[in-house]
Amino acid sequence: MSDAFEMTIAVEPADIDRLSHVNNVVYLRWVQDIAVAHWQAVASATDQEKYLWIIVRHEIDYKQPARLGDVIVAKTWVGAATRIKFDRHTEMRRASDGILLANARTVWCPKW
Repeated sequence: MSDAFEMTIAVEPADIDRLSHVNNVVYLRWVQDIAVAHWQAVASATDQEKYLWIIVRHEIDYKQPARLGDVIVAKTWVGAATRIKFDRHTEMRRASDGILLANARTVWCPKW
């Protein structure tokens, strides 16, 4: 699972907060959404049945705001891994100009 995986995300009205940009919690949801999509795209049906994943830690750095109407290109990949946990990296860029909006490192642990 070390290859990068990408998906696009359209910013919706429900994603916007009182500051007129994407709320920080929405980025966290996107980090989880792309992780799940990546797992479903690359893991066998047997592995998907066998393993559940638990988030142990999130770190997100917010660089630039996303706004209503933006399209986001999210990219994720697996970093350092051991038998009991692994790092997943995610970056989100605005599709129109490639500007980095946020990046994250999440630590996941398998549940057998």
